[in-house]
Amino acid sequence: MQNQKKEKVRVVNLMVGGPEELIPWDLVVAHRQEPWVAVDKGAVRLVKMGMVPDYALGDFDSSTKEEEKAVVKAVGRVRTFPPEPKDYTDTQLGIKAVLDHFDFEQVNLWGATGGRIDHFLNNLFLPLIAPFDQVLTRLCIIDRGNVVRYYQPGNYAIKKLPSMKYLAFVNLTAVKDMTLIDEKYTRLVQHWDSQVPVSWASNEFVGDVNHFSLGSGIVAVIQSRDVSADHSGQPE
Repeated sequence: MQNQKKEKVRVVNLMVGGPEELIPWDLVVAHRQEPWVAVDKGAVRLVKMGMVPDYALGDFDSSTKEEEKAVVKAVGRVRTFPPEPKDYTDTQLGIKAVLDHFDFEQVNLWGATGGRIDHFLNNLFLPLIAPFDQVLTRLCIIDRGNVVRYYQPGNYAIKKLPSMKYLAFVNLTAVKDMTLIDEKYTRLVQHWDSQVPVSWASNEFVGDVNHFSLGSGIVAVIQSRDVSADHSGQPE
């Protein structure tokens, strides 16, 4: 696998098996011309939509035999794993496949939120540990109402995405010298240090570009919005 020449792309997409109602299908379709990797139920849902992923993998324990056969028939490159023992989660297997096959600038992760909280937390913390830390600053988690990116020490300008109102800063590790510069609520986060994770939630953009700085540690920045039950779209 390591001797294989990787395909150089700007963006690669990874579909996993989280609740379908949280997936922004209009935006998924907008990315259909880009490379896709899909795991287990994620592969099933893409094939049903007529979007054949470049690679499919998983134990397919959440899919029927008929669904698995349809994936194998449609996708040229399928790798199956036994349900047990299982060293990696489905999302981890997907990220490993992305790293094995692509030289990329960004990986969009779909179907990774909702459902069981332990699964979501596993996905949120995934890029903090090796070998998945290779995607830390390139990983973007997307659902109907949220876009999550990860940041290491530095000075940053965060561009507001269309329709997104809220801007949260969540330190996933100990941090030092974190400063919110021009967000709506900044008073408490000035050269801020913490040894434990804290979610500075419900902040809001002031203008189309806001800034923050970080001395050390890792922070997840979440752009979000309120989503009504009858709305299935996601801004580009």
